[in-house]
Amino acid sequence: MRTRLLASRWSLTDLALAVVAGSLGCATAGTSPTVPPAAVRIQLTSPAFTTSGTLPTEYTCDGPDRSPPLSWSEPPPGTAAFVLVVEDPDAPGGIFTHWLLYDLPAATRSLPPAVPPDETLESGARQGWNDFGTVGYRGPCPPPGRPHRYVFRLYALDRPTGLPPGAQRNEILRALEGHILAIGELVGTYGREPVR
Repeated sequence: MRTRLLASRWSLTDLALAVVAGSLGCATAGTSPTVPPAAVRIQLTSPAFTTSGTLPTEYTCDGPDRSPPLSWSEPPPGTAAFVLVVEDPDAPGGIFTHWLLYDLPAATRSLPPAVPPDETLESGARQGWNDFGTVGYRGPCPPPGRPHRYVFRLYALDRPTGLPPGAQRNEILRALEGHILAIGELVGTYGREPVR
């Protein structure tokens, strides 16, 4: 009976993703780059969700799992590139990385929904490996229970990272050190009902 209930509520893909999200959270070390006290604050927003609001299903593993649209305010002079890091700090095994997008051109002020999962985008921006083991965005897919937070963090840098496509989180964070001019943050939440 329990097996039938599970099958009716979740697909096998959903279950597999939930297990991966719960068990691989330890794949990412919990360090963050040092943000200098003089760093300017960028306003990072999305028309899809508000600060501390719930991410719509279409941006999660329970829907099409596409990246949400984002936009941000003017960065400080001297900005040469942007880096976007999206993480779940509430994953059972530690910080779980959902998206690494780096070397976005300095003129960029927004991202459309559904950024393709290519290592190199048309703009020249690059994407790294997330903790699902794929390149590009993978949305919230927490294990059933309390909602998790999803932190979208945008860094304005005084130079591009220069990293090749498909970089790892630790490589990207190391490349940020000493080059952060500004930072913006947007936090969304998402939870999944416990199976009864």
